Amino acid sequence: MKNILVSLSLFTTGLILAQDQSEITLFDKKLNSFLNVRDFSISGEGNEAFFTVQSPNQEISQIAYLHKKKNTWGDPQLLPFNDAYTYMEPFLANNGTRLYFASDRPLDKTKKEKKDFDIWYVERKDKNSEWSEPVNAGKPVNSELNEFFPSLSDNGNLYFTMESPKGLGKDDIYFCKWQDGKYAEPQLLDEGINSNGYEFNAFISKGENFILFTKYNEKGGQGSGDLYISRKDSNGKWQKAENLGIPINTKFMEYCPFYDEKNHILYFTSKRNDLSPQKFKNISDFQQYINEGENGLSKIYKTPFKIK
Repeated sequence: MKNILVSLSLFTTGLILAQDQSEITLFDKKLNSFLNVRDFSISGEGNEAFFTVQSPNQEISQIAYLHKKKNTWGDPQLLPFNDAYTYMEPFLANNGTRLYFASDRPLDKTKKEKKDFDIWYVERKDKNSEWSEPVNAGKPVNSELNEFFPSLSDNGNLYFTMESPKGLGKDDIYFCKWQDGKYAEPQLLDEGINSNGYEFNAFISKGENFILFTKYNEKGGQGSGDLYISRKDSNGKWQKAENLGIPINTKFMEYCPFYDEKNHILYFTSKRNDLSPQKFKNISDFQQYINEGENGLSKIYKTPFKIK
């Protein structure tokens, strides 16, 4: 009964969800060779995809990409600016000429000490050009606190996660308005989105009329991290966020949403686990079973998802 009520509630807001679990699939099986793969951004043409690859305990975190030719994704490649620091949470903007991300790299390249996490970006003239060296987004976007998971609307407004003692909870979602050729001071989103708990990994729509994000261990959720959606009302105020429900959310962690508005596809990271003990033919059979599909490690999934 609870699942039916969730589905009805979402239907009234104009969402068409995956019909069943079978419509939620892995983005690309080539990524199964990585133990942890998360954070996703795809180009408007759908032929470039950017994501984060990590070691099992996240000591190493790098940004990688895939390129599609003739409807087939090539092999994953690391972006050239990766080095001994942490790189994660890519977001492609400015018609594919600017890639935003979060990193703890120092402002001064001659220093080796890690910085707190900031929003950075690299640029290129066009899709056939090389990426620039990383550029720090600077103040007021960045501070002495941690900033994560950048996402931009078409008007340039920047949404991100920040850990601040002035927020409502441990992690909160903020945005910086782009005006007069620069960013204004960060603004904390209201209680329609943020709470005294954890809100993070916000994806903002192109028209800035809806936002997808994760709430952690929220009352009434499926458990762990769940994906939520909030819309703006006619006065520009964010409405109370709604849980996307089953089968997108599970008792495991769902996070890092990215929505392809053109093709109505929701991409997200999940740690869902459907492994069960069984007899295996051989070691290769065992290895294939634990590496592919829902094995409790961070993987990128996709599903049909329409927001009217």
